[in-house]
This record gives sequence, structure tokens and C-alpha cells, in this order.
Amino acid sequence: MEEETKKEISRECIGLLRAVGCDEGVIKHCIAVAELALEITHHQHYGTVDEELIFRGALLHDIGRAQSHGIDHGFVGGEIARELGLEESIVRIIQRHVGAGITAEEAKETGLPSVDFMPETMEEKIVAHADNLIDGGRRTSIENAISDLKAKLGDSHPSIKRTIALHKEVMGEA
Repeated sequence: MEEETKKEISRECIGLLRAVGCDEGVIKHCIAVAELALEITHHQHYGTVDEELIFRGALLHDIGRAQSHGIDHGFVGGEIARELGLEESIVRIIQRHVGAGITAEEAKETGLPSVDFMPETMEEKIVAHADNLIDGGRRTSIENAISDLKAKLGDSHPSIKRTIALHKEVMGEA
């Protein structure tokens, strides 16, 4: 992606984040996720994925945090994106980025619609994985991300195995 295109997309997406009420901490996090997602794309998937879609999706992945900081922020963000008239591929990245995805059963248990929010495309997977590796605005390791998940959810939560599997798939270790 050309630098000018990247700057244009950044301006547009950051403008949308601010317009809906995301705070600067969320925006800083989204920028860090987008930068890491592009690095992963260039190192692992160059020429095989839609780089602009990944960059836009990563910049907008937490747009739902304008209204919620709960597990529902992905779903809420997708609804905001739809209201803004964004492409369905962006909506899906936003709604499927939480952790390594949320199954329909888990969604129902947490009060979300009983819909499968699992990342399916490589673009969706790259954004979800990059998000897992950014803590606030700084990069973290997969080991630290797993450790944090275990502390929050317990050692046997299904999302831990999914996060490891997502890491291996996205990083070409599967």
C-alpha cells in the first residue's frame, strides 16, 4: 500500500472514531493494532490478502468502544459501522475481532445475539490476532497475551486454545 493511501485511510478512519466518540486511548490502541496488522501482512501474507481491508478494519476494530467497553463492543461496533454505511467486510472484522472469536453458544451466554462471531477470512484473523498482541498502545508477546487470558478467564477457557491456534495459523506455524 502506498504511503499516501495509508495516510488517507488513517485520516478517514481516525475521523470516524472521533466522530462517534472514541477516546484518544482507544484511537492510540487502534493505530497500534493497524500497524502490527500491516507488519504481519507483509511478513506472512504479502500479496495473498486485502491489505487495505486489513488496515481499515484494524483502525476501526474498536469503534464500538465509543458505547461499550464490555465483551459486546465488537457487536456494538459492527452495528455502528452498518449505520455509517461501511462495507460488510469491515463490519465482519469489527464483529469478529474479540479474542480469537466468540462462538454462537458463548455469545448467547454473554447476552449477545446467538450468532457465530468467529473470524473466518484471513483478513479477519490477522486483525483479531494483532489486537491480541497489543496491550493498550504497546506490543506484547503471545505468551503474555495467553497469560493475561488465563488470569481473566481461567486456565481451561476455550478461548485460550483458540488464541493459540489463531496465532499459529496467522503466523504460519500451523
